[in-house]
Amino acid sequence: QGQLVESGGGLVQTGGSLRLSCAASGFTFSRSVMTWYRQAPGTEREYVAHITDSGITMYGNSAKGRFTISRDNAKNTMYLQMNSLKPEDTGVYYCTAALYGGEHYRGRGTQVTVSS
Repeated sequence: QGQLVESGGGLVQTGGSLRLSCAASGFTFSRSVMTWYRQAPGTEREYVAHITDSGITMYGNSAKGRFTISRDNAKNTMYLQMNSLKPEDTGVYYCTAALYGGEHYRGRGTQVTVSS
């Protein structure tokens, strides 16, 4: 059974940076498409970015130019480097994994709070 565990969230001031991690286990990480989402209270889930098994990356509009997604297949870990953080970036960030065989996993999330 696959598992994803996020870490790296916390409280940061506007303009600050955080690096989130998503540690994977129980499935072939290198063959997965990994995605970051976020959700603030009372709002819909928002797509942040994803990275394919071949390393192709894409970003949502709110992340472009400020966030960088990456992965280390040797460590079974995905990262999200977040710079120039804004209060509207506040929310629970969670990662998902999708495999071509249909398996899908989601972590519990890590809280990011950006103070103004």
